[in-house]
Amino acid sequence: MGAPAAGLATASPKSWLTDFVLLAAIWGSSFLFMRMGAVEFGALPTAAVRVAIAALFLLPLVWLRGLMPELRKHWRHTFVVGLLNSGIPFACIAFALLSISTGLSSILNATVPMFGALIAWAWLKDKPTAWRIVGLAVGFAGVALLAWDQATFKSGASGIAPGWAVLASLSACLCYGISASYTKRYLSGLPPLVTAAGSQLGATLGLALPALWLWPARMPGASAWLALLAVGVVCTGIAYIVFFRLIEHAGPQRALSVTFVVPVFAVLYGVLFLGESVTPWMVGCAGVIVGGTALATGLLKPGRRRAPPR
Repeated sequence: MGAPAAGLATASPKSWLTDFVLLAAIWGSSFLFMRMGAVEFGALPTAAVRVAIAALFLLPLVWLRGLMPELRKHWRHTFVVGLLNSGIPFACIAFALLSISTGLSSILNATVPMFGALIAWAWLKDKPTAWRIVGLAVGFAGVALLAWDQATFKSGASGIAPGWAVLASLSACLCYGISASYTKRYLSGLPPLVTAAGSQLGATLGLALPALWLWPARMPGASAWLALLAVGVVCTGIAYIVFFRLIEHAGPQRALSVTFVVPVFAVLYGVLFLGESVTPWMVGCAGVIVGGTALATGLLKPGRRRAPPR
C-alpha cells in the first residue's frame, strides 16, 4: 500500500465530525479512571486489566458479526497496533498518573498530533498544508497555556520523580503517533471493529505476563475495579471502534488532533463531577485549543472563498 487515499483530502467534515467530538468526550474521562485504578493496581496491571476488559467486550461483537475470518487473516498487524496504541501507552500513562495530575497528563497527551504529523509526513509522505501546521502549533500553544498553573514538578508521595512521569507520557504520545500511521499503512479498509478487537487482544497477550508478575499483593477495592471496567468498556472498547473509524474517514493526522480537545472535556468533567472552578483563563485557552484544532483538521480553511452563486 502507498500513501493515504487522495479522497481523504476532500472528505466532508460532516462524515467524521461526530466521531471526532464523541471520541474527545470519551477520552476526556479516561485519565480520571486510570488514576483511580493505578493507585491500587499499579501501572502495568492497570494497563493489562484495561485492555483485557476491552478485548472481552469486543471479541463477542466480532464473532456475532461474522468477522472472525478477517481477524484471523490480519491478526499480526492488529496485534502490533495493540502494543503500539494500547499496551505500551496505557502502561506509560498509568505510570505517569502515579505522580502527576490527570490534567497535566491529558495536556501532555495533546502532543500526539505533533508526533503523528511528523511520522505521517516521513512514512506516508502525507505532507500537511501550511495552515494545518499552523493549526497544530496553535492548538499545542493552547494546551501549554492551559497547563501553565498546573505543571508543577515537585516530588510527590509516590516516590516517582515527575520528570520521569512526563517522559513516560511523551513516550505514550510517540507510540500513538506511530500506531496511527501503521494502521493507515497496513490496515486501511479493515472494519474498525476488527482492528479494535484485534489490537486489544494483542495488547492483552503482550501485557499478561508482566502484569501477573507485578500483580498487587492486596486485592484492589470495588471502586478501582469499577473504574477499570468503565475505562475498559467505554474509553477503550467503544472508543477504539470510533478511533479507527476516524482514521479511515479523516486520516491519521486529523484523527490524532482529537487530543487537542480532550483537555477541554477533562476540565468540564472536573467542574461537573469534582466541583472544580472554571476561570476566564481556562475559557480563553479552550478557545485557542478549539481554534487550533479546527485549523489542524481542516474544519477552517483560511484563504478559501466560496464561489458566488450563479
